[in-house]
Amino acid sequence: MNAVLSPRPSTSRASVPARDSRDGLQAPPIRPGDASAGPSPYTRVMEQRPIPSPRSRVDVPPDPRDLAGDFACRLEVAVRFADTDAMGHVNNANYMTYCEIARVAYYEEVSGHPLPVGVHGADEGMILAEARVTYRSPAFYGEMLTVETRATRIGRTSFTLEHRLTAPQSRYGDARLVAVADSVLVIYDYRAERPIPMPADLRAAMEAFEGRGLSE
Repeated sequence: MNAVLSPRPSTSRASVPARDSRDGLQAPPIRPGDASAGPSPYTRVMEQRPIPSPRSRVDVPPDPRDLAGDFACRLEVAVRFADTDAMGHVNNANYMTYCEIARVAYYEEVSGHPLPVGVHGADEGMILAEARVTYRSPAFYGEMLTVETRATRIGRTSFTLEHRLTAPQSRYGDARLVAVADSVLVIYDYRAERPIPMPADLRAAMEAFEGRGLSE
């Protein structure tokens, strides 16, 4: 995609080792059973949030690689000048950042809580195990991209999200599909450095939010 302004379809895959980098600057971790620290973000009761109505699907011209159906979560992301590269369009690596922003927004919308992270003392969280992006059209500085997100699968220790990125009509052309992506997130114990079972309340909250069963 970096070589031309109208790239041919391509797919890239990235894998992240299932390890967490910890340094001496983070806050003291929350220990299980520490009453003063409050309940773990993965064991406290999550709100049963309603299914978004209406669900989202941005209308763009047909594309053979587009994802069918609608999406539970919708987020707009502004393309910064810093997101672009020497070819004048968004660098391919930045689409991973757009998806990261969207999956955090999805988690917080589903759970009703901020994402638990190690620097804030969480011992448990979720890590990215696998990601794939299919690029369909370039995006440019000043555009406002829409990232639609939904969950498609929940396993024993992981779940899968799909993302659909679109651009509206602008000075750069008509509305269009920019990219589609999917990612696998693993529920992870940072201290033990291993995956842990998907919490029942998070599973229930995601299925309620999506309005259907997702468990394998």
